[in-house]
Amino acid sequence: MDDTDSPSGGCTTHVLTDLIDLARTSGLDLIGEPRLVRLNPNVPWKTRGNAALSARFGAGVGPRRAVGEIERRTVWSYARSRAPDATAVRAFERAAWDRVLRGSRSGEEGTDPALVVAPRHLPAALYWKAVREVVPVAEARANLERAGASWWTESSDRGLVGAAAAVAWPGRHPTWELTSYRDPARLGSPREIDGESVRRVARETASLFLCDDPRTRRLLVAPHTSCPILFGLRGTRPSDLLRARGRVRSEPVDRWVLFRTNQGTGDHLVRRRAAGLGPFLSARVVGTVARPPTTLRGGHVRFVVTDDEGTELECVAFEPTKTLPRVARTLVAGDRVEVWGGRGDTTTFRLEGLRILRLRPRHARPIAPACPGCGRRAGSLGAGRGYRCPGCRRRWPPEAAVRERDRPVYPVGEYHPTPSARRHLAPRGPEP
Repeated sequence: MDDTDSPSGGCTTHVLTDLIDLARTSGLDLIGEPRLVRLNPNVPWKTRGNAALSARFGAGVGPRRAVGEIERRTVWSYARSRAPDATAVRAFERAAWDRVLRGSRSGEEGTDPALVVAPRHLPAALYWKAVREVVPVAEARANLERAGASWWTESSDRGLVGAAAAVAWPGRHPTWELTSYRDPARLGSPREIDGESVRRVARETASLFLCDDPRTRRLLVAPHTSCPILFGLRGTRPSDLLRARGRVRSEPVDRWVLFRTNQGTGDHLVRRRAAGLGPFLSARVVGTVARPPTTLRGGHVRFVVTDDEGTELECVAFEPTKTLPRVARTLVAGDRVEVWGGRGDTTTFRLEGLRILRLRPRHARPIAPACPGCGRRAGSLGAGRGYRCPGCRRRWPPEAAVRERDRPVYPVGEYHPTPSARRHLAPRGPEP
């Protein structure tokens, strides 16, 4: 499912928890983990984080494990399934779309809810295109028809793209997010979360990431909108998230669910030539800095990279990313870099990170030579006039100055935005 929220509120992940609860009352089991799938962050039709959701249901067999709690009842997940009862499936399908509409911000601008029910996974190629490029609605619909899927939409059919892509995600190399939700009676009031408990859990659990931003003092586990999410913990080990959940002090949690996600994977990034970087695409581009960077109003930094085919790419490191403009400001023409990020509908490449591959030698200011006779440092006679020893009065020409290589402020290596400015899909970098 996709696109049940709007810029003013709502939450598609919460609607999926309603469907998980509905499936349980319909006699269906959750197979595997619910999936939170981020898609192309550059598309102009996204609401906020451009996430779509999916879950697999069937008749669970074998061991089960807890992946959530809804209505004070444990949500159990099974690794394997046999064919579910056809009557249960029909009952679920009849009620699911109504449940989606009840949880949607229907009628608000930009809300185009869609629900897809497919008997099997869709081709992974559909996911890769949806996370890296722009998928026409007709292409998503054709994939659904070939898979024998059913679907429901309201307003436009644009939500079909995200819903179909969420079913198509292969799910390999994942991360996880454990999302806790607020009591509905508290919606609209300030969230009550003890920030120090979050920071302590993050310090003591190495697998957690993007919990807070020490540089800006922002807590990153809680949204800043009027949606039902209380907090979300992201990590690379689901067992750690399950343990960490109970250590966060907050207002009462109404429900919680563990999602398998593609967050922090960099799936949207692919190596491209600068000439092939069209509107709304993301890329990694390797090239050489063409000329000195310029600082723009607001602290943003613009510089131009020329790739190996001679095509120029105008890059901008925006001030809220903190690290990136500081690094970009120190680049000089001739430095070799790899940049990654994306385009909107302009040609500007918005930086999400950069790697310095090779630096052109820097030289410090000339240092006057030392007198070999008395050992004193010579003094300058003025621009272009050379140097003279203040003791024995010996002279040297201007070219006698000693030029030491300057140590770069930012050496060869990889640089990421400050955590509060990182995109959900951005490759995980070192925490500050």
